[in-house]
Amino acid sequence: MRESGTLVLLAALWGASFLFIRIASPVLGPLVLVDLRVLTAGLVLVGVAAVRRRRLDLGARWRAYLRLGAINAAIPFALVAVAALRLPASMLATLNAAIPLFTALVAAVWLGERLTGRKVGGLLLGIVGVGLLVGWSPIPLDLESAAAVGCSLLASLMYGIGGVYTKRRFGGVPALELATGQQLAAAALLAPLALLTVPPSAPTGAAIVATLGLAVPSTAFAYVLYFRLIGRVGPTRTMTVTFLIPGFGLLWGALLLGEPITAGMLAGLAIILASVALVVGRPVALPSTSEEPTERRSAPTG
Repeated sequence: MRESGTLVLLAALWGASFLFIRIASPVLGPLVLVDLRVLTAGLVLVGVAAVRRRRLDLGARWRAYLRLGAINAAIPFALVAVAALRLPASMLATLNAAIPLFTALVAAVWLGERLTGRKVGGLLLGIVGVGLLVGWSPIPLDLESAAAVGCSLLASLMYGIGGVYTKRRFGGVPALELATGQQLAAAALLAPLALLTVPPSAPTGAAIVATLGLAVPSTAFAYVLYFRLIGRVGPTRTMTVTFLIPGFGLLWGALLLGEPITAGMLAGLAIILASVALVVGRPVALPSTSEEPTERRSAPTG
C-alpha cells in the first residue's frame, strides 16, 4: 500500500512538470528554463548523495555523461519547453506517453530486439492515437501547432534513444550517480545557449515558483522516488507510472490552468495507452547493483 502511494505521488509530480513548463517557458524562454531545471536538480541530487554518503564518481565517465545529458535531458527537455509555447500541459503530458513506443523502435534498430506482431500493431495503434489527439483537439491545426507536436514527439524519440544508450553504456552504474551526472552534464551543455537567451525583463513570481517546482519536486525529488521504487518493488510495477502521468497532466491542466478536457483528448489518450500496453508488455527485469539499480528505459517525464 505504501509503495502504491509512492507510485501515485511520482506520477503526480511528473504530471505536474508539464504544468510548470507551460507556465515558465513563455516567461523565461525554453533554454533558460531547462538549464535552471537541470542545474538545480543536479545540485539537489549532489546534496542527496552527500547526506546519504554516496560517492559520485562522475569524472570517470564524463564524456559518456555529456552524451547522455544531451540525448536524455538537454535536447528533449528543451523540445518539450519549446512545444509548451504552443500546446497546453494536458496535450504535452499525453504525447509524452508515446515514449515506450519510440523506445521499442530504437531498441529494434540499435539492439536488434525483435518487433513482434503485437508490438507492430501497438506502434500502428499509437500513430492512430496521436493523430486523433492532434486532429480532434480545440487547438487550431496550423503550422505552429504542427511544429509543436513534432517537437514533443521528437523529444519522446530522444528519450527512447537515451534509454537504449543508458542500457549499453551505463550497466551497473548506481542510479543516483547516473541521474546526477545526467543533470549536471545537461546543465553544462545548455549554459552557453541559455546565457544568450536570457529574457530582458525580470521573471514573474509565478514563473519563479514554477521553475522551482519543476526543478526540485518534479525532477530531483521525483528521481529519488523513482529509484527507490525500483529498489523496493522492481521495474515491472514501477513502469506502470507511464500510464498514470497523462491522467495527472490532464488533471493539473484543468484544475490550475483551466485547460479543457475534450472527448478527443480522452479518446486519443485511451488509444495511446492501449498501444503502449501492447508494445511494452511485461518490462524486462533490471540488472542489480550493490547500491541501486539502473533503469534500462528512459524515465517517462517531461
